[in-house]
Amino acid sequence: MENSTSAKLCGARVSSFHRRSPRSSHPSGWKTNNHHQFTSETMTPPLSCLSHNILRHSSRSPISRSIVSLSNHACLFSHDAPPGPRARHITTHRHTGSFGGLTTSIAGATTSNNNSSSMQQNFRSLLQPPKMQQQQQQQRQPHRHFASTPTHPFVLSHPSEVDNTKNPTRGRIICITSGKGGVGKTTSAASFATGLATRGRTTCVVDFDIGLRNLDIHLGVERRVVFDFVHVLTEECTLNQALIKDKKVEGLSMLAASQTRDKEALTMEGVEKVLDQLAEKFDYVVLDSPAGIESGARHAMFFCDDAIVVTNPELSSCRDADKMIGFVSSRSRRAEIGEGKDGCAAVSQTLLITRYDPARAEAEESLAMTDMKELLGLPVIGVIPESRDVLTCTNVGKPVISMGEENPAAGAYMDMVDRFLGEEKELRFVTPEPVSFFKRIFG
Repeated sequence: MENSTSAKLCGARVSSFHRRSPRSSHPSGWKTNNHHQFTSETMTPPLSCLSHNILRHSSRSPISRSIVSLSNHACLFSHDAPPGPRARHITTHRHTGSFGGLTTSIAGATTSNNNSSSMQQNFRSLLQPPKMQQQQQQQRQPHRHFASTPTHPFVLSHPSEVDNTKNPTRGRIICITSGKGGVGKTTSAASFATGLATRGRTTCVVDFDIGLRNLDIHLGVERRVVFDFVHVLTEECTLNQALIKDKKVEGLSMLAASQTRDKEALTMEGVEKVLDQLAEKFDYVVLDSPAGIESGARHAMFFCDDAIVVTNPELSSCRDADKMIGFVSSRSRRAEIGEGKDGCAAVSQTLLITRYDPARAEAEESLAMTDMKELLGLPVIGVIPESRDVLTCTNVGKPVISMGEENPAAGAYMDMVDRFLGEEKELRFVTPEPVSFFKRIFG
């Protein structure tokens, strides 16, 4: 009796689909034609609905359990499938014989219930969306090496050409990076790029935080963004269309990140091409890297000539910064090329300490500058003191450095820019200010 019931269910058209009305009334939005086949206008159908009917009437039947298992497995690959010609027809065929020979034609693949592993493999290959297949093909491709070869010439010129300070052939690429988020990378990138432009160097600052852009707010140009970085990569616009020129600082431009795409939109070839165009137009290209070691950060640090590692005076920030230092040293393009006759120098890395409070450091409530320098092993390019003006500048949309030399944070950023350009300047704001007699008495 049980086998007879299962055979009727498997051989006949499923009644629940017959009662379904067109797409608008179906809870999942699926549409069927008069023969209960899912048309190519729709996405891959929810096979779990078919398995649910079979399981509800005959959960003990071995063939029903096989169809349930396979259909549920196929649904894992069908929900993200795009509409179009790749959508498959699903039909159930009548059968009046024994259960051992029951065959099911699903997504154009005819298989037998006594070989469930091959059916699962067919489901995987036939129901995978094109995006997933492209990702798998990319994963099979070998890692691209950027060493100079006749078969793959450089798009972005060889790093040794920019190391010639007397006559560089292109602009230098500087990456502002860190391991931990919230340490002040975007604040520092905006002020650093503004400082370079005010000293007569044409500068472009690029936001690499795809999906979470904030650099435009720090520069006060958020309402002027029409095209972004991803639009240039996909050739939906030219680079000149996407660049935003600063109205207050001559020689400063910005390339905004996309807010609607994710970091998977970045490719090595695309980023290299855009950076090559920027390096031909500007003296310095400042890359505002996202935190961590994900796609955006890896693409930003790979092509850099200089890296400024930003950290706060606390242990977790320093540990993450140490990790990022290792990534820049081993996974950059300069590291792949290496030193030698046709090689180049390693990436120049320096340390920028933000939110530094010398009084707390002296009281051992936070790490001291000397401890951080010894821990990370990098020369310190700047120490930015803790200041309430940083938050104020972010809210009004202007870089901290624009507040002038009399402001401690702005003065510290100016000193940082001067040190990067080769000037010798003593570090300020690293010792506690002396407390006056009246302040000690009255607080």
